[in-house]
Amino acid sequence: MLAPLKRQPMPPSDDPLPPDLQREIRAGRKFSLGEAIGREGGSFLKGSQAMVPRPLRALAAINGLIDQHLNDREGALQLCLKRWVKTDARIGQYLDAPPVALQMIVQDITQQPQILYEFARQVAVEWGQLNGERPYFQQPGTAPHPEAPYCHETIREILAGLLARVSPSS
Repeated sequence: MLAPLKRQPMPPSDDPLPPDLQREIRAGRKFSLGEAIGREGGSFLKGSQAMVPRPLRALAAINGLIDQHLNDREGALQLCLKRWVKTDARIGQYLDAPPVALQMIVQDITQQPQILYEFARQVAVEWGQLNGERPYFQQPGTAPHPEAPYCHETIREILAGLLARVSPSS
């Protein structure tokens, strides 16, 4: 049979409250595992920065650039671009240069028609879901629907504006 674990008291320097006050506060509480973990792990990150993996830091930097520099009134393009970027393998290749990864991804979307058409389809679906309306899909080589908030050319222009604002020379 295992011996019960004994709780080691915190060193006095780490304890913000006097022991008698802590006992009084805890006296009326029921024991919960969550509270015990919270008490023991409360100082886990004190004095040191949490180690965030490099791919997550790069993705966060790219999302920040998108938030700051993408001019998208409707919001659907922004959501789709973030989702698109999240699944792109180039993020791992440019961990130390997230803006370069973003530029390469956006250039692919704007310069390759098949990729642009698929991206535009995803944006239309996202817009329809956000607004509870039927999305308008533009077929390649046809004029956009008059009520469609996004068309191939609009998406290309919005992304070109993002590229201009994110490029290293700006």
